[in-house]
Amino acid sequence: MNTARLRDRVAASDPGLLRLAAGLRTVGAIALTLAVLGVLGSDVRHLVAGAIAAMVATFAIREKQRAAQAVTLALGLPVALVSLSLGALLSSRVLAGDLFFVALIFCAVYSRRFGERGTALGLIGFQVYFVSLFVGATVSGLPELYGVLCVAFLCSATARFLLVRETPAGLLERLREAFRARLAQLVTAQLRLLDAGPDEMDDALEDVREGTARLHETALMIQGRLEEGTADAGAARLVQRRIADAEIAAERLGLLLLTARSSERADTLTLHLPGAPAPRAGRMPGRDEAMARVRRDLEALRLLVLRPVAARSGTGLSQIRNRLLGYREEDNLPPVPPAVQDVFRGIGESARAVLGLRIALDGPQDESDDSPATARSREELDAEDAVIDAREEDGGTQEELTGLSRPTTRAAVQVAVGSALAIVGGEFLSSQRWYWAVLTCWIVFINTASTGEILVKGYRRLLGTVLGVLAGIVLAGSVGQHTWTAFALVLVLVFAMFYTAPLSYTLMSFFVTAALGLLYTLLHTYTLSVLVLRVEETALGAACGVFAAAFVLPVRTDRRTNDLLVTVLERLDEVTEAAVDQLSGGTPEELLDQARDLDQALADLRAATQPLTHPITPLRARRDTARYVVALLETCAYHARSLAATAELLPTHPSIAADPRLRRAGRRIGDNIAAIAAHVADERSTARVETGPSIASLLESEVPGTPRFGRVTDRVLRHVQRLDETLVGLARPLDVPVAAPRR
Repeated sequence: MNTARLRDRVAASDPGLLRLAAGLRTVGAIALTLAVLGVLGSDVRHLVAGAIAAMVATFAIREKQRAAQAVTLALGLPVALVSLSLGALLSSRVLAGDLFFVALIFCAVYSRRFGERGTALGLIGFQVYFVSLFVGATVSGLPELYGVLCVAFLCSATARFLLVRETPAGLLERLREAFRARLAQLVTAQLRLLDAGPDEMDDALEDVREGTARLHETALMIQGRLEEGTADAGAARLVQRRIADAEIAAERLGLLLLTARSSERADTLTLHLPGAPAPRAGRMPGRDEAMARVRRDLEALRLLVLRPVAARSGTGLSQIRNRLLGYREEDNLPPVPPAVQDVFRGIGESARAVLGLRIALDGPQDESDDSPATARSREELDAEDAVIDAREEDGGTQEELTGLSRPTTRAAVQVAVGSALAIVGGEFLSSQRWYWAVLTCWIVFINTASTGEILVKGYRRLLGTVLGVLAGIVLAGSVGQHTWTAFALVLVLVFAMFYTAPLSYTLMSFFVTAALGLLYTLLHTYTLSVLVLRVEETALGAACGVFAAAFVLPVRTDRRTNDLLVTVLERLDEVTEAAVDQLSGGTPEELLDQARDLDQALADLRAATQPLTHPITPLRARRDTARYVVALLETCAYHARSLAATAELLPTHPSIAADPRLRRAGRRIGDNIAAIAAHVADERSTARVETGPSIASLLESEVPGTPRFGRVTDRVLRHVQRLDETLVGLARPLDVPVAAPRR
């Protein structure tokens, strides 16, 4: 049990074991290279060159398909050999070498426009040129270094394709397990929210927020791997559907728990705005009886997520499953206040989502112990599966992106100018180690697209370098000249660097600087002044990068976030319009794909606003506004995602059917999204957000005796209503005029 719990925690903390695999693959390539070179009797300088080359050849390649990885690795070797040769040839020609280095940097950044392969080859070319400078490559020593590079690339291929193999199907399977583990963690956090006292409420709610965000992150990762990891398009579609069901059901359950704990319906924004005050919880209605039952059922739900129902009949898990699915039937709900009954309904819907997830991931389940409620849930799932299987695949090709050359060229020009400044300044600091400034300038431009992002990344790089220098002093003094002990520590630091890279850029910089301190020791160039120079060069490189980003074809953070905000609003409009149209009786579309496009656009916006929300930003009001806007958009995305998932149930769900009156509500939502997008794109826009009667009143029938909401469920109505209200709320922080309600 402890082993299984540990495995679940690892799977949840590192979805797909991506960080673990990257670290092991890189360390394996370096260790194998050192072993081979050691057997061949290579000196320390060649060992260092081989270790860095193996690391570069491993981490530069990011393609998903193994065949594509092999091609890129094969192309990378001649690129590395040419780069090494030019580095050695130009080492004695200072001006020509500097000019070539700047041209190489420009080409390496510009190559991003050619996709992952272009990015990898550009990175290999730049880093191997850097290796030639680091180890002092000469023309006479090129034959030995050629052999070192060949060994490094072969060892990298061995580590990638044999030692730490990664197949798309295997990675997708690990991501699925991570989703299960994170779903279980979210249910555990909801349990703590249920039991939290007044003083513990804020912390418990923060745990639920974090769990919800991490579950959503894993769902996005699975979405990005479905095409490569699943041979059958129908199976991929089914997994996508079940992942979306589970994600939405879990998030809704958290909202229902908040509502049951407060005196009024909880605002969806509460789950998406970090630091938002928790609803003040009094005593839960029917607390003494209901609390124990809700807690027991949440624990049972967590057990169902982590453990499949055993194949043999009569098991306790099958009885638990039947009980939880029974809450989907009104007759099985306990006699408790309505808010608490909603919690039991939410538990029942979550259990159904878990059942669907099990069937999609593990195949058919034993049905011998099914209760009538469970059998009905299976029938619904089977009907949905049949609709998915029968749905024709969209034969259209994705629209090719245009206009990519301009941002790529701009970034290449910026980094080239910044690197030229870094070369000049670095030469003043040290004629021997000026390339550290260039390396930092290069690195702060990687995966950044605005001045603010580069500023934050440069700050983190400098902080990590300063701390790494201190660690390097301690390690270098402890290891001394023990070559293989130093290399063993380098391997540990490299693994830590890759394992922490997605989590903290500061930590990654710390580990890489500490490792470089050990490499200096091995090359007999370690002194305190060298490590201090490393900090100075890093600060200079970061400053040159920020200067180039700010004054050479600058992309202001505001401009980038506005562009991404417009993209999010466009995706939101597409999803909402398609979902409402389908709920109104329109033609079915691939709504979940559109919903994931919205999620990805929102993730890009969230990343771009980091400079605005970073703790070091002095503009507190602006930081709070950015957080509030992103939280409102996450709320909109949740409701749009829920509408999309509900709309896809129309052909099969007995209690959901199309209602043409929804189109009237959808038009107002679409007009308001367009008004906000127009104002963000151009502040001179005169478009206004319209308010008016509630969505429920828009659905009132003019025919006496007609049911109030036709066949549209209350849940659909709630999502549409909350989306409408959130858009009005979004208009205010963006300074979009709000029209007075029409009378």
